[in-house]
Amino acid sequence: MTALITIFSAPKPFTNPHIAAIQRNAIRSWLALGDDVDVLLLGDEAGLPEAAAELNVRLIREVKRNAQGTPLVSSLFELARQHSQSPLLAYVNADILLLPDFVSGARALQAGGLPFLGVGQRWDLEVTEAIEFGEDWAAELGRRMQTQGRLHPPAGSDYFIFPRECFAGMPEFAIGRAGWDNWMIYWARREGWRVVDCTADIHIAHQNHDYSHLPGGQPHYKLPETDVNVRLAGGRMVTRFMLPDCNWRLVGGRLTSVPFGWQRFWREVEIFPLVVLRSLLLGRISHAVFHPVRAYGEARAWLSRQRRKMRSGR
Repeated sequence: MTALITIFSAPKPFTNPHIAAIQRNAIRSWLALGDDVDVLLLGDEAGLPEAAAELNVRLIREVKRNAQGTPLVSSLFELARQHSQSPLLAYVNADILLLPDFVSGARALQAGGLPFLGVGQRWDLEVTEAIEFGEDWAAELGRRMQTQGRLHPPAGSDYFIFPRECFAGMPEFAIGRAGWDNWMIYWARREGWRVVDCTADIHIAHQNHDYSHLPGGQPHYKLPETDVNVRLAGGRMVTRFMLPDCNWRLVGGRLTSVPFGWQRFWREVEIFPLVVLRSLLLGRISHAVFHPVRAYGEARAWLSRQRRKMRSGR
């Protein structure tokens, strides 16, 4: 039987004991969702083959990487498409715990018609131990999220649910660096798909961790590869697309359009050149009109980078 949805992910190295523990927790939560879900891990990070064998999860090791050795998002998505038959795909960060409402939410998205992109906020949760997935694991984890967790601001996306035909031919973004998740929302809006905020119906938990796995222990948005992601996406005005830019929402199993208020009205005016006219040039002009101080700072930063490049090339 073909699974409804294939969850795919590119875990971090399993060398840090805390990272290893929370990634095992996350993958076990996905496997606990039953026959509706297939799980596919991608990459060849330290300890990943052993973890995949331990958890009895399929692993594809041959992932394309950039010059710094970071896996490319485009390669992950293409491999997931090649090695699955599910009508739906879901990229999920490897530190995210899922509950059974992930499957029911995916069914509701599919029933609403194609194409679509499902995203949503996460609950931040401190987890330091291995989670037991017994008979009442979902109810216990749900209670723990509500009593100990904190709803993260709508500024990032940790999962993406979409039909398998979507997002073919995407730019070569570096995984684990900022910008590409914003591009996902921008591109879906640009293509005229339903972009659905599933926060009310799909409850996910992010297991908090440090940034010791990244170069220099720096947050991902401070790394040079983030600048490359931003450039590939089309610029800062693209990478500012976030969850409030969803035009649909899933509540109680029903899809409804997001109501208009003044704030959303002006945001739609601002992004009109990008998502309707599909013009990056007009999008930059609109961005400068709506955010002149920010645009001025970005222009100065760009000029500074160009001068450094010219000096280094001498």
